[in-house]
Amino acid sequence: MVTMETPCQKIVWDLVPAIRASLAIELVNKGQSQAASAKLLGIAPSAVSQYISGKRGYRIEFQGETKELVEKLAQDLIDNKVDDFVPRICKICTSARGIEDNCSSTCVPEKQAIKKKKANKL
Repeated sequence: MVTMETPCQKIVWDLVPAIRASLAIELVNKGQSQAASAKLLGIAPSAVSQYISGKRGYRIEFQGETKELVEKLAQDLIDNKVDDFVPRICKICTSARGIEDNCSSTCVPEKQAIKKKKANKL
């Protein structure tokens, strides 16, 4: 039997938890409590604890632009400057994967608007 892991599975199982772990660690490093970090991320405090301890979330050392995006998002969360969390996570994800364009799914509002316009013209 052949087991095949799709790129989407890799992203959901490895990359997204790694992004959450990096954000949780960054928030705590910036002085937020685990409870405050959990609230900012919309997750349980126990999840933040597990991310910090390495029990949860695949550890990926983000570098360069991706690391900067994580740090900026963490600071913006602290400063209450995040209107829409999803596009920011998508941007971190695409940066980590080394692709130029945002994901082609419906997670990015601009892509949704473009798809709707194209669909309406058909």
